[in-house]
Amino acid sequence: MKYAVKDKVFSSKNTLSIHGKVLDISSPKVMGIINVTPDSFYSGSRKQRIPDILKKASTMLTEGATFLDIGGYSTRPGASEVPIKEEIQRVLPAIEAIMNEFPEAIVSIDTFRSEVANKAIEAGATMVNDISGGNLDPEMKYLISERNVPYIIMHMKGTPSNMNMLAKYDNLLTELMDYFQIKVAELHDLGIKDIIIDPGFGFSKTVEQNYVLLRNLAYFKALELPTLIGISRKSMIFKTLGIVAEEALNGTTVLNTIALQHGAGILRVHDVKEAVQAVTLYNKTYN
Repeated sequence: MKYAVKDKVFSSKNTLSIHGKVLDISSPKVMGIINVTPDSFYSGSRKQRIPDILKKASTMLTEGATFLDIGGYSTRPGASEVPIKEEIQRVLPAIEAIMNEFPEAIVSIDTFRSEVANKAIEAGATMVNDISGGNLDPEMKYLISERNVPYIIMHMKGTPSNMNMLAKYDNLLTELMDYFQIKVAELHDLGIKDIIIDPGFGFSKTVEQNYVLLRNLAYFKALELPTLIGISRKSMIFKTLGIVAEEALNGTTVLNTIALQHGAGILRVHDVKEAVQAVTLYNKTYN
């Protein structure tokens, strides 16, 4: 089933406050993924040694990444739970090394735990990317308010371990819209203004539901907030094409381009160069 919103001119928020400076995000930006874990679903994103992390960060920044997203907890289906102490031990050295080598880099911490986020911010991270939108740690929103950093809130039902059993919706789009409206209102009440939404492709969504979201991405323009899209090398690509994640770069670029056409503001990707090229060609065509 296809959904649509009534025609309306939406004025989305197009700046973020980072490092005390205003970042213009009116043109789409790219976020590079660096997973400091041994078990992320795509092996190419796993970096655990500091020299490898710095090399990856350097490459991504050179290729045009605006943000680097550092994660120490794999949220793929079936991934093992990681103790908070271990997650901190994974991400802090990576963030500290990146900030020491690239002090102007904009680092996002990919975590749903406020304790990890706080330590990461102390180490130099200036954004928080929370797959649970605060549902898995009620203290997160208060930390974001206190630290005054941009906050990415994703939609997910349940937890990474049981989300695949919860992909049931009476109306996918309206349920996500209700979720984001409630979350955004709560955050605004705490004085949080720099909010980015993420529909959560692959999180408590079937492959078909992912494509419903993609072709109706403009529905969420009504929120007047930047939208982050994370579809890089995901199963909605490789299951549809009958390939594996390592072969899904071309499919990722195709779907990222479609996402840009429907209003994506940030592409979260494993392959920065190709995503930046997609943004460049999109801008040449439409701007």
